[in-house]
Amino acid sequence: MGWITEDLIRRNAEHNDCVIFSLEELSLHQQEIERLEHIDKWCRDLKILYLQNNLIGKIENVSKLKKLEYLNLALNNIEKIENLEGCEELAKLDLTVNFIGELSSIKTLQHNIHLKELFLMGNPCASFDHYREFVVATLPQLKWLDGKEIEPSERIKALQDYSVIEPQIREQEKDHCLKRAKLKEEAQRKHQEEDKNEDKRSNAGFDGRWYTDINATLSSLESKDHLQAPDIEENNTKKLDNSEDDLEFWNKPCLFTPESRLETLRHMEKQRKNQEKLRIDFSLKDNEKQIILDLAVYRYMDTSLIDVDVQPTYVRVMIKGKPFQLVLPAEVKPDSSSAKRSQTTGHLVICMPKVGEVITGGQRAFKSMKTTSDRSREQTNTRSKHMEKLEVDPSKHSFPDVTNIVQEKKYTPRRRPEPKIIPSEEDPTFEDNPEVPPLI
Repeated sequence: MGWITEDLIRRNAEHNDCVIFSLEELSLHQQEIERLEHIDKWCRDLKILYLQNNLIGKIENVSKLKKLEYLNLALNNIEKIENLEGCEELAKLDLTVNFIGELSSIKTLQHNIHLKELFLMGNPCASFDHYREFVVATLPQLKWLDGKEIEPSERIKALQDYSVIEPQIREQEKDHCLKRAKLKEEAQRKHQEEDKNEDKRSNAGFDGRWYTDINATLSSLESKDHLQAPDIEENNTKKLDNSEDDLEFWNKPCLFTPESRLETLRHMEKQRKNQEKLRIDFSLKDNEKQIILDLAVYRYMDTSLIDVDVQPTYVRVMIKGKPFQLVLPAEVKPDSSSAKRSQTTGHLVICMPKVGEVITGGQRAFKSMKTTSDRSREQTNTRSKHMEKLEVDPSKHSFPDVTNIVQEKKYTPRRRPEPKIIPSEEDPTFEDNPEVPPLI
């Protein structure tokens, strides 16, 4: 079932920068919506609203859309026209292929004075005798009905025959309501019987995850080097049952009613959930050097939907958000492992090299093989035994004087250097008199 949420409206409001309060046009078609709600609170400025091809059973929560001009509710489960009096600017209403049998409910549209176009084709009321004349006489503001223009002469004739046509429409409405009541009772009884049969046939099913115990794995590996899924036959029988039920459902004749549309939706949702429960065959090969896991992934599945996580004792593969987890019979090297897709079959092949020491289940012994971690421990122990220490002379051991690390420089005033007087040897009359100041 689809719900009208704020996130859904924002995703369909990209043309308005995902702002919903000022939205003028909104398209929510083919969303499997069963109830009309929240739009009149969040989108008060709407002028055009597309809701075709949903499962809406009642017109509601749109009376506050004062600016709404076009409302499309084609291909829904509506049985009565109601709650549109508040849409003051409504000019076009499309109710094609619904289940409207109460034709007299169009009288509620008399308050919509701007209504010019109305579509009711494909409804049970459209097959009533004098259907068009009744609508034309009831809605004087209407200009087009079912895509055909209303002529003035047609309206005059419809108004003249209205007193005769109205009782006939009422009788046809009563017959339709009786048939609908019977169909509803049958659909409800049938739904209850199906629920009972479903409860009887339901068993503890598969939850979409795989868990393999290490003891069980090892016991099977001792006899076989090829491990397969234990429930392949059961999977095949369930698939056949599902395909037979699906074929029987689509070949079964039924009337076109709101209940049949809802039943079809429920069946499609059930099939969709069954497809989401991935049941993938796998095989595990244990060699002396490595462990190889082969997953029968769908050939045309996008690799971006697969996520592989290899740990020393187990491997986990996420396929379309569903986990596949398998406990490994020996410890592997995650950093040296590799995962590849087969170009022919699409299978996922994960190669996981083993480490030196093998982890086994139960009371099995370990191999007399040293791992890299044990070797590193031995090396550190030998180093600690032969470790040499530096000796420090206690007489020279003292704390440094922090105060004398940076010595302050004493400030000495600068003195202007005295110019040196160099006598000129070329002048013979030059006398060096110390009392005379130098010329600058």
